[in-house]
Amino acid sequence: MSERDDPRSPAELERIAADTARAAAAVVGAAYGRPRAVGRKSSPTDVVTQTDLRAEELVRQRLRAATPDAGLLGEEGGTSGAGAPVQWVIDPLDGTINFLYGVPLFAVSIAASIDGEIVAGAVIDVLRDELFSAHLGGGARCDGALIHVSGCTALPEALVATGFSYRAQLREAQGEVAHRVLPRARDLRCFGSAALELCWVGCARIDAYFQRDTEIWDRAAGALIAAEAGARTELPCPENDDLVIATAPGVFDDLWAVVQFAPA
Repeated sequence: MSERDDPRSPAELERIAADTARAAAAVVGAAYGRPRAVGRKSSPTDVVTQTDLRAEELVRQRLRAATPDAGLLGEEGGTSGAGAPVQWVIDPLDGTINFLYGVPLFAVSIAASIDGEIVAGAVIDVLRDELFSAHLGGGARCDGALIHVSGCTALPEALVATGFSYRAQLREAQGEVAHRVLPRARDLRCFGSAALELCWVGCARIDAYFQRDTEIWDRAAGALIAAEAGARTELPCPENDDLVIATAPGVFDDLWAVVQFAPA
């Protein structure tokens, strides 16, 4: 049996993720320009649309058909099959606020883990029809072509991206961190899609990304893609105040030091 024929191989899981992301992107793209919010989640600024729900249901159906024994964790639909070795992590519309307001920047993100380790993932920029994907040990690709992080080695020359929590108290602290980063970097951007910002580190479109208070479905596929493209990454843990950071290796240490929360 070849790696591509093994339904649990990282390469095959990457293929399934990529094909499924493309199918979901067609649903999301068709609804662009006429979204309707159907509810709030964690705060008044954290919304869900009918398109989120439709896209996730399509993703769940396709992944169940391709990998019937796998578990699924989705942003909108919760968890099923939690004990299965293979788990899918789904964000059917990363950048919902952009989508709701007509800002043309949002993505579908799908990742797969085996025994708790993310091994494959795909992120598609819906309107650009640009597909990023990777599997563990196999490098990262954009529309099938290998990608690599930038060669930036100095924070003052780095274009840095970030994002902000939906929680007001944390946003205030994040604003203080952004205030420290801005004079030390070439510039600071907030595009509204963690998944795409991580992929953009991987393809050298930006030099670094950091954010706190992300969910696993926001970052799972993008962080793998960035790492497989050569980025130095760190994922949330109790010791780093829930920080996710991915950078060109030469700017990691300097940016990491700047983005730490000040002691209480």
